[in-house]
Amino acid sequence: CCRGSGLSREPRSRAVEQVHLRCTEGSLEWMYPARALRVVLEPNLASARHTTLCIKPASDFQGASIYVERAGQLHLVLSEAEGARPQLVSCFSAHSPQRVALFLQASPHRDISRRTASFQYELLSNQSVAGSDSKKMALAEAMCRPCDNMELLMAICSSDFVVKGSIRNVSHDPENHMSQVDVSIQKVYRQKNQIFQQEKGSGEWRGPIWTLLQCKVKKGGGDFLFTGNEHFGEAWLGCAPRFKDFMLVYQAARERGANPCEFELN
Repeated sequence: CCRGSGLSREPRSRAVEQVHLRCTEGSLEWMYPARALRVVLEPNLASARHTTLCIKPASDFQGASIYVERAGQLHLVLSEAEGARPQLVSCFSAHSPQRVALFLQASPHRDISRRTASFQYELLSNQSVAGSDSKKMALAEAMCRPCDNMELLMAICSSDFVVKGSIRNVSHDPENHMSQVDVSIQKVYRQKNQIFQQEKGSGEWRGPIWTLLQCKVKKGGGDFLFTGNEHFGEAWLGCAPRFKDFMLVYQAARERGANPCEFELN
């Protein structure tokens, strides 16, 4: 996490302050934005597969607009007005995976009341992002297609979360091209962080899972095995077969000795 203030510089200085961040994911907080800030992402473990950058503004994002530098030109990624919509995740291609530069331009305000331009970022491999070079798109682990058997068997081994449950409700957000799946959970096999929580009183496990609007997720009856990964502290849908179908695939693979990991069946 990187924190800084626009008030810490010389008032007459016209120099653009630079910040270098070396992690593939993290956050930046720019308090009292003034003039401009250039943020250079240079991950230590950079490889050619880190070719997409996604950013998510904080719910109180104020005081600046965000641009990405491409071939010496600035392209608007997020205006100050859009920053008020915290569910908006913006993704774009990083032409050079070893070095990505963002430019934060402070908005002109007469008063100096507290404003903070803060956001989270993740550098992702293209395999984990739906779409190619869309200016604005949501994250997705699966590109709206059913997983084949091998992908499913790998998903239970490597996903950030694996839960058994049913769909309570599906709500759509056309403006941000996203859908939220509200899941009632019978069993949590694995979760990286505590996204799925046990409700006080009822004791029921609940949690939201995000996916792309274009995936056209609908409410269906029965039990599913939900898998996926976490981005920006939220669960994003990967493979989600009906539980009985998953059981048939897993048991057949286990009998052949072809299951890549053991899965707790009871």
